[in-house]
Amino acid sequence: MFPGPGPWGSVGSTFLVRAHDHCCFLQACVCTSSPATMALVSINQLPENILLEVFMHVPARQLLRNCRPVCCLWRDLIDLVSLWKRRCLREGYVTEDWDQPVADWKVFYFLCSLRRNLLRNPCAEEDMRSWNIDSNGGDQWKVESLPGAHGIDFPDSKVKKYFVTSYDMCLKSQLIDLKAEGYWEELLDKFRPDIEVKDWFAARADCGCTYHIRVKLTSADYLVLASFEPPPVTIHQWNDAKWTEVSHTFSDYPPGVRHILFQHGGKDTQFWAGWYGPRVTNSSVVISHRVTRNPPPAVAQP
Repeated sequence: MFPGPGPWGSVGSTFLVRAHDHCCFLQACVCTSSPATMALVSINQLPENILLEVFMHVPARQLLRNCRPVCCLWRDLIDLVSLWKRRCLREGYVTEDWDQPVADWKVFYFLCSLRRNLLRNPCAEEDMRSWNIDSNGGDQWKVESLPGAHGIDFPDSKVKKYFVTSYDMCLKSQLIDLKAEGYWEELLDKFRPDIEVKDWFAARADCGCTYHIRVKLTSADYLVLASFEPPPVTIHQWNDAKWTEVSHTFSDYPPGVRHILFQHGGKDTQFWAGWYGPRVTNSSVVISHRVTRNPPPAVAQP
């Protein structure tokens, strides 16, 4: 329903759009000085710029799933670059002076709308919630507040806590289901957007430690299609306790990615009772709006 004044009509007019059996009609109830009359006319008789205004107010997924298949006119209008550029501007995904090339504005819109950190509880604000404990050696995982003993503040003042390991191996992980997070198969397989991974770690100044990270892209049946597993990083005792960022971008990975496994942790090098191993926080896994290659203009229905 689109009430009130605007491009759809004057005050007192109401328009109801409904799609049925691949035919769509506009049912208009117009108030005049005589009793209200009902007229049934084809919505496709409206000017195209009015139809585009209507489509601007339809949720994006419904626009592709329910509206695009209705008829050739609707398909062509919904595929217009201008429609998706306007939606990107309205949502703040781009600015008027945006000058970066965009291969497909529909794909760009959906990737921007889905863009977020796919890791839950990355900064230990909810203790160990959402993390799978793979190894819990020594005195086990613990959450502490920044800066911590013999530590320094995190570069981002919004980060208040971190996870800390012990004297034997501590590893924790999250398995991200990309379809459950809203990414559909053709978006992943045809356009293969960049997957950006980041993590931060630090040692206590008075104790050495070894830090580990492993990230795997896997298929629906958990076959590894791509991975990032750098050698462990060892920090010596009496260090500056500086926070270090680790980052990696997956590009041009094989089709079929459905899960992302993120795992990190480590242990101290002195074998001291307590929590003297690496500290980790502010981890992230983000699907970028950048795609691997220039795809054909068609887009899958989400």
